[in-house]
Amino acid sequence: MESREHRFLLLAEEAGGCRLCPGMASKTAVLSNANGSLRPRALFVAEAPGRQGGDRTRIPMCGDATGRTFDLLLASIDLTRQDVFITNAVLCNPHTESGANRPPTRREVRTCNSFLSRLIALLDPPVVVTLGAKALAALALVEPHGLTLGADVARPVQWNGRILVPLYHPSPQVLISRRSLEEQREDWRVIRDLIR
Repeated sequence: MESREHRFLLLAEEAGGCRLCPGMASKTAVLSNANGSLRPRALFVAEAPGRQGGDRTRIPMCGDATGRTFDLLLASIDLTRQDVFITNAVLCNPHTESGANRPPTRREVRTCNSFLSRLIALLDPPVVVTLGAKALAALALVEPHGLTLGADVARPVQWNGRILVPLYHPSPQVLISRRSLEEQREDWRVIRDLIR
């Protein structure tokens, strides 16, 4: 039987060669050993690599303000990037013609969902944490859950043989308009309690 490491390498190579989304055909998937542990204590799923973050650094949630907040929140529950795996609902950077970030379309999320589904099966994490509504919606395509971010934030539920925890995205816009850093710190304590 092939090792988890070999199967992951094959999945990452396939994702790196994917050109199914016309709006992202010039981009390359952010999926490699730099995403974290292949035996994670938790799997984090965000929306998409940002232009100044994952798309530039090739490491999800790294290199920009969102990445700095993510690292701060991760440290607040005594975890490091080596303890977890971080990925996105869409593995390439969705961008406008000018190069600015844009939200992934529903079609792009559906197209990339095969990679997400196979990644979850491969890593078999005990806890899956979604960061934002797009990531939560992407998980519903893997296995329906009926959750919404507003109603179910930080509420652990059984999902697909593991525990799912919906959280807000740690981007500067969310911190200003929807969920403060202190509120997010409180939300993240749920993860700490689950993985103890």
